[in-house]
Amino acid sequence: MTGSTLDELHEEWLRRPAYKAEYESLAEEFSIASALIAARARAGLTQEQVAERMRTTQTVIARLESGRSKPSTRTLERFAEATGSRLRISFEPAVAG
Repeated sequence: MTGSTLDELHEEWLRRPAYKAEYESLAEEFSIASALIAARARAGLTQEQVAERMRTTQTVIARLESGRSKPSTRTLERFAEATGSRLRISFEPAVAG
């Protein structure tokens, strides 16, 4: 594995069933985190500025953007308002695996 890039290692590890299952189980959290980061970036705001607008702390915003917690719908609404975004939630068919 010496000289491998992170992407190459990830591709190799995805061939391991346990790794793949764990990685796929986190997809939803990463998707939410990615959407939060994108909304903040579009608004041109720092985590601190979003925190001020939401009347919370930068640490809370960092935690939301890390994907380590599942925010409530109310928190997502407040984040959307703070970033000048519109929250949209949808349901998609599950992919048979």
